[in-house]
Amino acid sequence: MQILNISCVNTVVGHLPSPSRSNYGAYDCVIPPMEKAVVKTDIQIALPSGCYGRVAPRSGLAAKHFIDVGAGVIDEDYRGNVGVVLFNFGKETFEVKKGDRIAQLICERIFYPELEEVQALDDTERGAGGFGSTGQN
Repeated sequence: MQILNISCVNTVVGHLPSPSRSNYGAYDCVIPPMEKAVVKTDIQIALPSGCYGRVAPRSGLAAKHFIDVGAGVIDEDYRGNVGVVLFNFGKETFEVKKGDRIAQLICERIFYPELEEVQALDDTERGAGGFGSTGQN
């Protein structure tokens, strides 16, 4: 079993995040409609070798308040304060209170392939079609 090492710089909730790997906001923050903010968690992590951390939105915040997460990749060698970029796509001001669960941390394996430069890529049935090109509607 691989272990995710966590260091709480300024303990916000009095305990480590639960197995759901929730990230907690360490400070109060106000995000106006159609704006963004970086919310610090005061948590530092050491990811297992061969993994990166993906900061993902919480479904309740997205469904109820139109809050989304951006720039959500934490590199394996990063040791600083984990910040969460929150976007408020709602029409109302969104308030983060110290200790609120604002995101989820997902530990994912990563694969770094060897790179090989080629003159052309193999043809596929799909080709260069994208952004809905394979859908019926």
